[in-house]
Amino acid sequence: MPARTPEEAPLLFARAFAAGDLDSAVALYEPEAAFVAQPGEVVTGTEAIREALSSFLALEPIFDLEVTKVIRAGDIALSFDEWTLTGTGPDGETISMSGQAAAVLRQQPDGSWLFVIDNPYGPGGAVSPGDV
Repeated sequence: MPARTPEEAPLLFARAFAAGDLDSAVALYEPEAAFVAQPGEVVTGTEAIREALSSFLALEPIFDLEVTKVIRAGDIALSFDEWTLTGTGPDGETISMSGQAAAVLRQQPDGSWLFVIDNPYGPGGAVSPGDV
């Protein structure tokens, strides 16, 4: 299901991710989107995003996300979200993570919205210019 508003895209991602639906989660990204896979590491393109997300899905996570603010300028939007993730690591230990995400979305010709840049780690996960 496509996102019809920039506010809806992160919520659809959260729903797909929580359900373990990797295909639906990846479908919310533009083909050449950038994703901060971990602080300091940016991957580009849906195949690389698929790989990064699949490692999180291996944790069989409980995932929750709240959209806290969206700033829109025409066909571009900046979304700020808060999320939590709890899962089980390969060693059987519980893993808990949380963050404040920032994402740039773009309205597509069909009116839907897709992620262009997704940084689930917020400012702390930003990449310095020399790292790109």
